[in-house]
Amino acid sequence: MTKRITALTATVLALLFTVACQQTAEVAETEPAPDTGSEFSQGDPPEEPVRDTRPTEVRLGTAYFDFDRSEIRDDMRDVLKANAEALKASDAVAVIEGHADERGSEEYNLALGERRAEAVRRYLSALGVSDSQMRIVSYGESKPAAMGHDESAWSLNRRAEFRTR
Repeated sequence: MTKRITALTATVLALLFTVACQQTAEVAETEPAPDTGSEFSQGDPPEEPVRDTRPTEVRLGTAYFDFDRSEIRDDMRDVLKANAEALKASDAVAVIEGHADERGSEEYNLALGERRAEAVRRYLSALGVSDSQMRIVSYGESKPAAMGHDESAWSLNRRAEFRTR
């Protein structure tokens, strides 16, 4: 039985080798396209360049919040005004991500992150950003910007960040 398997394997390998050699020979026999020496023939104008219709990348600043608050802080207004101008000048869609620090229950922090994202969306809308350019999502405490269990970490985690697409 072992001799039959060996003979069958040898036959299959020989057949595969023969087919592969024939395909290689066919490829080698085809003629290459003639080289015209130029990308364009004389008299033909070059084609218009293809325009990139993807949204341009927009860098947007992060807004930070006070403990257990969702109101826009005075020191964050300039950041959000710059974000509004950048969004109005582009066709980008911004996802406003609301975050919270680790204090409080998971459910509470998800709701707080949503309130923060919604406050930023309303503020940008009042500055003239189209509602179709904004989406909100809350991550609560699940995506901290800084690890730690003190005010220096918590203050960086109470935020609304922007992701554009």
